[in-house]
Amino acid sequence: MFIDELTIKAKAGNGGDGVVRWLRLKFRPQAGPAGGNGGNGGDVYLRGVRDLSLLSKYTGTKEFKAQNGEAGRALSQHGKGSNDIYIEVPIGAKVTNLDTKQEFYIDTENQTEKILRGGRGGLGNENFKSSTNRAPVEHTKGKEGEKGVFKIELMLTADVGLIGLPNAGKSTLLNLLTNAHSTIGAYPFTTVEPHLGEMFGFMIADIPGLIEGASEGKGLGHKFLKHIQKTKMLLHLVSFDSDDPLHDYETVIHELESFDRGLLDKTQWIILTKKDLADEKKTAEIQKSIDKINNHVFVVSEKYVEDIKYLQDELVKFLRNQ
Repeated sequence: MFIDELTIKAKAGNGGDGVVRWLRLKFRPQAGPAGGNGGNGGDVYLRGVRDLSLLSKYTGTKEFKAQNGEAGRALSQHGKGSNDIYIEVPIGAKVTNLDTKQEFYIDTENQTEKILRGGRGGLGNENFKSSTNRAPVEHTKGKEGEKGVFKIELMLTADVGLIGLPNAGKSTLLNLLTNAHSTIGAYPFTTVEPHLGEMFGFMIADIPGLIEGASEGKGLGHKFLKHIQKTKMLLHLVSFDSDDPLHDYETVIHELESFDRGLLDKTQWIILTKKDLADEKKTAEIQKSIDKINNHVFVVSEKYVEDIKYLQDELVKFLRNQ
């Protein structure tokens, strides 16, 4: 199951306590204070990995804890500090500390971000020795490690995003361009989660169908509009079997603009799909009206391999020049 949002709890380790100890030697039974400091608690980090399905592995374990530092020891020995822990998240994740509202963005593989600091170890009584206090019994406890509740949101970092109303043919095109195996059906919202496919090293994402009002949360709403923000370019699919293809196109454009006007600045090609379902006259009329909007218009059908091959070649050529 694909998970693109998850809330977790995390806790950095507490610092170990400083201790009161005394140095006792054969000929110096009261040689003075020798209590060591406590070790520091482990920090908590995020680390980016190339695994978009990673969050599904955390559904049963939503709490992450670093270990506490060890308490100080006798003979002035300090307690051992705890190891840091790393919470792996997919590249493209935005992680928000819901307590402080601080946001972290993971954009590259192996990128690390410290999100919680472990507590400092306490001081042993040796630290309090002075010329006027030769036998101190003072010591301090370790500090508590930071804790927080974090929301992880995955924003796909695909090269190409396929957008359009439900049943525009996005899953079909994804399967034809890549080795993906998206579910296909003749009913709206066949795709209820983003599907990915690879095309000569470039990632294509099938963004679930939008509807009028999606920018206000209707249909699949904001849950998937956000994924479009990270893609490098958009393929806007419009189906010939629609009663009004131009209205379909304008509907999706309006939702993109309402959600984030910056989306309209992305490179966008229009793909007219299912041309085998329309007669030549309707095909020519629709293509003429769309050509006025965008100078990158492709007409395709799953029944015509040459259409898909030509589109694939043009996409690869464009992406390699970016």
